[in-house]
Amino acid sequence: MNTLIITPTYNEKKNIEAFITLVFKFSPHAHLLIIDDNSPDGTANKVKELQNEYPNIIIKERSKKKGLGTAYIFGFLWALEQDYEYIVQMDADLSHDPKDIPRLISNLQHYDLVIGSRYVAGVSVVNWPIRRLMLSYGANLYSRIITGMPINDGTGGYKAWRSSLLKKISISKVKSQGYSFQIEMNFRAWQAEAKIKEESIIFFDRTIGESKMSRSIMYEAIFMVWRLRLWKLLGRI
Repeated sequence: MNTLIITPTYNEKKNIEAFITLVFKFSPHAHLLIIDDNSPDGTANKVKELQNEYPNIIIKERSKKKGLGTAYIFGFLWALEQDYEYIVQMDADLSHDPKDIPRLISNLQHYDLVIGSRYVAGVSVVNWPIRRLMLSYGANLYSRIITGMPINDGTGGYKAWRSSLLKKISISKVKSQGYSFQIEMNFRAWQAEAKIKEESIIFFDRTIGESKMSRSIMYEAIFMVWRLRLWKLLGRI
């Protein structure tokens, strides 16, 4: 299988070695693209050291912090240029378990997009405070009601894509970040009549480092769902 795993990083030096080790333990033949936004903690330098042990690592460095959404768009476009067939997106903080990568990819035999879902089989989240859980679950319910997407976990960031689907949707036009980026990408896939499956995963809250979540990212997601609904009505997607 021709598989690329895409992982944006910003100040993930404490997690990155454990993450890379686990990725190649469970997916030894995949390639791993790390997109680092000039992390002050030296994440990129650590990745370069690990390239000696893991030659399937590719690192792309950007000059400043440009956001999660633009990192994934950069990665998706690069993957399409390199003719990868299967493309996985995931976080480097070990909230997404690398042992699930083969399971997500195997489902691409029958689906165009496979979402690692925290909410398709009840609630499968570990170590989140109840307030954070309620916020996340509520945001997904809100997104589902406003957009009409039949997706339980529209804000999750652990996904596997067929390259053929990414070629069909206008990914270069996506400008969202954070939660909003995940929602918009799902929406564009749904509007493209993609075959989508939610595969249950267990989400582990990060134990090292700081969350990248901010109030502005949450506000962007609140307004984006209405924008997507309007775009749908106007036929702009």
